[in-house]
Amino acid sequence: MTLLDLITSAWAIEPEKLREIQAIYATHLRGDKIDIAALEARMGRPLAHDQQEYSITPGGIAVLPLSGVMAPKANLFMRVSGGISTQLATEQLESAAVDPRVRGIVMAMGTPGGNVIGVPEFAQAIHEIAAQKPLVVHTDDQLCSAGYWAGSAANAIYISGPVVTVGSIGVVIDRSYNPASTVQQEHITAGRYKRISKANEPLGDEARAIVQADVDYVYTLFVDDVARYRGVTSEQVLERMADGRVFRGQQAIDAGLVDGVSTLDALVESMTTDPAKYSTRRKAVFAVAALPSPSAGAAPKDKPSTREKDPAMADTSAATPAPLTRASFEQDHAPLFAQLRAEFSTLGASQERDRIQAVLAVGEGLPGHEELLAGLAYDGKTTAAEASLAVLSAEKRSRAAAIAAHSGDAPPAANPSAAPPDKGAKTKADQVAEAKAHAKAKGIDFISALKELGYAE
Repeated sequence: MTLLDLITSAWAIEPEKLREIQAIYATHLRGDKIDIAALEARMGRPLAHDQQEYSITPGGIAVLPLSGVMAPKANLFMRVSGGISTQLATEQLESAAVDPRVRGIVMAMGTPGGNVIGVPEFAQAIHEIAAQKPLVVHTDDQLCSAGYWAGSAANAIYISGPVVTVGSIGVVIDRSYNPASTVQQEHITAGRYKRISKANEPLGDEARAIVQADVDYVYTLFVDDVARYRGVTSEQVLERMADGRVFRGQQAIDAGLVDGVSTLDALVESMTTDPAKYSTRRKAVFAVAALPSPSAGAAPKDKPSTREKDPAMADTSAATPAPLTRASFEQDHAPLFAQLRAEFSTLGASQERDRIQAVLAVGEGLPGHEELLAGLAYDGKTTAAEASLAVLSAEKRSRAAAIAAHSGDAPPAANPSAAPPDKGAKTKADQVAEAKAHAKAKGIDFISALKELGYAE
């Protein structure tokens, strides 16, 4: 692949970074000498960025730092722009996977994305290695576009703080043309689509449709991979994550893109203590209060994506006014929408505090159930009424157990058959007759029979 092929093909990257890269390479491709010193001064760093290798902590955790723009190989692209070679990064991960010293792997990534070539394969390699050894991604900078495509394949993703940026799920092909160009080009081709564009003209309808189909295809791969790796459906990715937006901090967590907040050192220490904790793949969790993106999955209006639009669906927008939806309300009334969302978020937090206090109050006057109530109070769902029933049930079980425990201490019950007969219940004649029969049966004298039957002292 030539540099020109790389620059003009599909990218999953932040737009500003792509424009910067194209400007640098436009100079290079014209044959002009690139002023390395000027570039270093403008970018604020040296241009020599070699692919990093993983290091192993004393606890057996391999840390692989990966930063910059992603590209298939380490070449002039990385020399000028700095970045991540997906090929070399894969080799590093494969080495760590079979290294007996390594108990877990942390990929410390910071990237705006990059060219899509090699990214699906890189993500698949991460996915397979994460099944062999605990593997997570951490970023204290950004994890965007192609970077998120690859990072989503890890068992979990962590950010360092509230301003870290994540997302930008989308695909772009940027093409420039110069209508004032005096260069005359002549193309002799075989194949209808061999030359679908000209350097001094915008794309025609047919050419634009072909390029759009290519972008949509790569976008579909992107969305489906994120869905597979994050344990959700493609529809959920389109609705919640994949409108091309960048999410910060808690927004990324609410959107299901990120699993938690941690410093890199704390994450390494936690993995050192219990690597098995990171061996299970996390599933994306969407915040209940988080609203779907207004245009999730949609391309700009002048370039509709075939991913979301059903070609067979009739266009009735001209005949029937569009219904008011949450997405349209957010788009048309953004300030009011933001205010309402903030108020609902505050209301939700207040309601949760009230619920916790009400559950804990159930234990007043009934000591001994503090641990049960603490668990119910912070499970995020149990109401005070449900907590009352749980406490009553626990109290009932406790009392039943106490009764059973003390039953052995009670005196033995009296034997009814050994109790003396009620003397007043029989007549004297009956007593005599009974004593005679008893004496005869026992072979004893009459007086002894009376005494045995309790009729005489």
